[in-house]
Amino acid sequence: MLNKRWFQFLVFFILVFSLILLISAADFIFVPVLKYVGAVAFPLIGAGILFYLTKPVMHFFERFKIHRIISIVLVFLLLILLGFLFVMYIWPIAQKQFTNLIDSIPGMITSGENFIDYWQANYTSIPEQVITAINDFTANIPSHIENISKNIFGFIGGFIGQVISIVAGIVLIPFFLFFMLKDGDKFLPFVTRIFTPKKAKNIRSLFSKIDETLTAFIQGQLIVSFAVGVLLFIGYLIIGLEYSLTLSLFAMLMNVIPFVGPFIAVIPALLVGVFQDPMMVVWVSIVMIAAQQIESNLISPNVMGRALDLHPLTVITVILAAGSIGGFMGILFAVPFYSVLKTIIIHFYKTYEESKKKKEDALI
Repeated sequence: MLNKRWFQFLVFFILVFSLILLISAADFIFVPVLKYVGAVAFPLIGAGILFYLTKPVMHFFERFKIHRIISIVLVFLLLILLGFLFVMYIWPIAQKQFTNLIDSIPGMITSGENFIDYWQANYTSIPEQVITAINDFTANIPSHIENISKNIFGFIGGFIGQVISIVAGIVLIPFFLFFMLKDGDKFLPFVTRIFTPKKAKNIRSLFSKIDETLTAFIQGQLIVSFAVGVLLFIGYLIIGLEYSLTLSLFAMLMNVIPFVGPFIAVIPALLVGVFQDPMMVVWVSIVMIAAQQIESNLISPNVMGRALDLHPLTVITVILAAGSIGGFMGILFAVPFYSVLKTIIIHFYKTYEESKKKKEDALI
């Protein structure tokens, strides 16, 4: 019975749940550790994302026989230049459009109320229940806005309470990034030197696969999001949609979230379009569909390829579960975390199958 696969899996799950029980019982040890990890998580994650984005640039400079330290300095100068260009040329326009959009919200609400009143006055065939529901919603619009405002201000208040730690994290990101770029190649030899050559080779293979997975996701997702944002901006300019830069920047940020991001990104554009001109909703939908078709058929296959190999249903399930547990941050990091976990499990499973096959061949 000890050699039965079902029994081995049963023992494995029992051990895993026993380990979880022991960890929960020893929370006085792990809670301070988790607080420490949480304190350094923000600069570490931020520097890690920049590391995977800037590592190819650093290697590009090194191809021209430029010393690594000088290459890193050039990378930092390039980042500063990009930030300067964004602040000088893009941010003022986006800020002005965003301010105008916020100022136009009361007018949009008034237009919506007038449309509902016109509809009620000219279409008597509307069921009474629908009219009642519309009237209730219209009457409660101020309270809805007030509740949203309270939630926003509550979020801002909580954010202000963490400003010091966030600022400290932002200050630490360049230092983390510098040492990641400088000494990133030394990490794996440092970890594997305590293992036997065979195990060290297996660990190097595992870390190489994890690195490929993270590279495919981080670089691919950000490049795809940037490309979709540019495509939407061009499309919004062509159809004459108001606040085109702000809406395309919002879409660019939302597209970082896999699968559900594009659906969230199109909602503000549709709302702006319906108040600008009802026909604009059709044009916005056409632009969005065209951009997504170009992204899914041309950009993503060439940028990300099949490195992640995740089924859409799996992505939806993982995002929903992570969102209920960790909120927005859970949604943002759910897919890369799942991809890395999947890579680790597949690697060890293949290692187990290979070792099992070698034993069977030795017995034969």
